Amino acid sequence: MYDSPNRVLRRQLVAGAGLLIPGAANALTARIIESVGFPVVYVTGAGLANSYLGAPDLGLTTSTELASHVAAIRDAVSIPIIVDGDTGFGNALNLGRTVRQLERMGASAIQLEDQVFPKRCGHFEGKGIIPKAEMVQKIKAAVDARTDSDMMILARTDARAVEGLESALDRAAAYKDAGADALFVEAPKSVEELRRIPAEVPGVHICNMVFGGKTPVLPRNELRGMGYGGILYANAALQAAMLAMKRVLMHLNTCGSLAGAETEMLSFEERQVLVDYARYKELERRYDGA
Repeated sequence: MYDSPNRVLRRQLVAGAGLLIPGAANALTARIIESVGFPVVYVTGAGLANSYLGAPDLGLTTSTELASHVAAIRDAVSIPIIVDGDTGFGNALNLGRTVRQLERMGASAIQLEDQVFPKRCGHFEGKGIIPKAEMVQKIKAAVDARTDSDMMILARTDARAVEGLESALDRAAAYKDAGADALFVEAPKSVEELRRIPAEVPGVHICNMVFGGKTPVLPRNELRGMGYGGILYANAALQAAMLAMKRVLMHLNTCGSLAGAETEMLSFEERQVLVDYARYKELERRYDGA
């Protein structure tokens, strides 16, 4: 019997699993994530804005741009894909369409958040959130819109920054009651707050480890012990790639060649392995009429 990525993710993403979830902004990064052994990939909205538009995470990408990237990533990897669906790109009706669209493109889970539209990065200042009752209805719309009940709905709240932790916990509980399969309280500010979230709202929780962000970055075992199902590193790969690109290009600009920077780059052969060149050559040979 075929074990779909959706069912695989449901088995993996459970309370206390401490599943490491790295983010990818494009299909190449997703392939690298799968190649080094991670069992799931997260399509990062912030990373998409940064890499595709060269812009900050301020709600500038569109649902169709996101969907096209999800489709490319689904073609590139076989592991489950969690997609950052932002606010669903509008009200409950827009959100329902977004869920159907992303599910068709290959999403195994869709994250939806309670910020006003357009949203901003969860670790930026100046966020705004919609009323709890409105988000509850949006969660219900998302649950109704999916065609595969194994496709998970992940409800994120940004209330911690706007109304405080108590409000965030209250919203997380309400979103769970509305049918969300997993919960995500964004940007807690202390270890004690991290500990309280899964303890006070039982369920499957995601925590977001942002290098340079507002939340303490804790090791996997400690977060798993607190009860977290997933530990998200949404833009670690992107930040590392940006640093590597900057270093190599500064070296090239200064020195006029790549001599001395060889260890900062993959070899030509390693690059072809990561883009699966051998498989495409075999397909080319198989279908070559000559």
